[in-house]
Amino acid sequence: MSDESSIETAPTGVGLSDDVLIPLLAEYLPHQRWFSAKGQEMGSIEIIGRVVAARDLEGSNIEQVLFTVDTAYGIHRYQLWIGWSWQLPDRLAHATIGSGWGRVAYDALQDANVAGLLIKAIADNVDFGDVRARAESDADIDTTAPGLVIGAEQSNTSIVYGHSAILKVFRRLEPGPNPDAEIHRALHAVGSTHIAQPLGEITGPVQGQDTTLALLTEFFANSADGWAMATSSVRDLMSEGDLRADEVGGDFAAESHRLGEAVAAVHADLARAFGTTVADHQELSKILDQMVADAEIAFALVPELAEHREAILTTFARAGDHAAGLNVQRIHGDLHLGQVLRTLTGWSMIDFEGEPSKPLEYRRAMHSPLKDIAGMLRSYDYAARGLVISPHTDAQHKYRAAEWAERNRRAFSDGYASVAGNDPRQAGGLLRAFELDKAIYEVVYEHGHRPLWAAIPMQAVVALINAGGIS
Repeated sequence: MSDESSIETAPTGVGLSDDVLIPLLAEYLPHQRWFSAKGQEMGSIEIIGRVVAARDLEGSNIEQVLFTVDTAYGIHRYQLWIGWSWQLPDRLAHATIGSGWGRVAYDALQDANVAGLLIKAIADNVDFGDVRARAESDADIDTTAPGLVIGAEQSNTSIVYGHSAILKVFRRLEPGPNPDAEIHRALHAVGSTHIAQPLGEITGPVQGQDTTLALLTEFFANSADGWAMATSSVRDLMSEGDLRADEVGGDFAAESHRLGEAVAAVHADLARAFGTTVADHQELSKILDQMVADAEIAFALVPELAEHREAILTTFARAGDHAAGLNVQRIHGDLHLGQVLRTLTGWSMIDFEGEPSKPLEYRRAMHSPLKDIAGMLRSYDYAARGLVISPHTDAQHKYRAAEWAERNRRAFSDGYASVAGNDPRQAGGLLRAFELDKAIYEVVYEHGHRPLWAAIPMQAVVALINAGGIS
């Protein structure tokens, strides 16, 4: 793999030249779910590295390709595993990138043969040039399990191997270790019981830094994600005549309590693995000032938010009035009900990448655990109110959705407090500030993407500035 300062072309007979590949990528990228610049004017594409992974693998040559894309928001780095074939099988037609000079380029991660190649490479500690595949010292990897790509992912591509392992291939790259790999390894080392065991990874140099390209972890077969379980519970409540949330067979509060316990346990494990520190008043002011700055941008984008400008800024200002210090540590960073799995043995947290839109330095920094807690509280609100978003929903169903949200937010906080030894609700204005910051972000997102849904976070903004939040 070359530095970004020098461009290599693929060796003869492996793939077509950069000059042929770049136009194919320009046509292909805007249609991919994981491409972050969809809808933006795309500038130049530059190939910054090509490494041969296999020659004549069931009739295809395979290479890993690194490239940059220039957009209005900066230069972004991506990786593709590309297969080159003279005649692409019908089973891979959906993965076509483009063709030229009689060769067809395709997304090789969709190829079961390549999936097998990658897991075997990790198990056997294989090098592809300066791209290195390595297994964890205590990993038991089943290299015979067939690989199948998960189709619903947005920002990465994951391959599930039977019931034993899952390989997440990071599409967009930043130089350095990805927090998902870093945190999984650290939590496993301290004996955390609420994560998947890390099994191995693929790394390589990007801009001179050793960078995580893919992460292999244990796969939780027969698990359910928290979002699906929560919304199913809300549907059960909606379908009953006049029963309260605690009287319905699908009541979720007990699971919410257990989930709160699991999140608190992982926060404690993260503190053991990476340490903690206390943000002094100046650092706390910086955190709140950033919330204010983000809110000011939001006011300009959403007039309805601007109507509450004074109350919002007052809520942020009061958050730090009585804070003696704010404990900060490594956290999940993007926690919500879709980032937790109910396995056969309890709740586990997944996807420790942090917020994909934030730079790597921010995602690897220490933050308040209240940020994770606020994310979960907002997620409960969405799970409940998303099912009654229609303007035709009657008042009774809306009331019952609000009742469900409050009951489960309370149960989650109770569970967290029982393990953490401190109740996040005692943070009062600070927790409200983190939740308000998240709700404002949601209003802006929904305003631009799903205007009907903007009512959900907007309702939360109003409640929070009126000293609402959890009770």
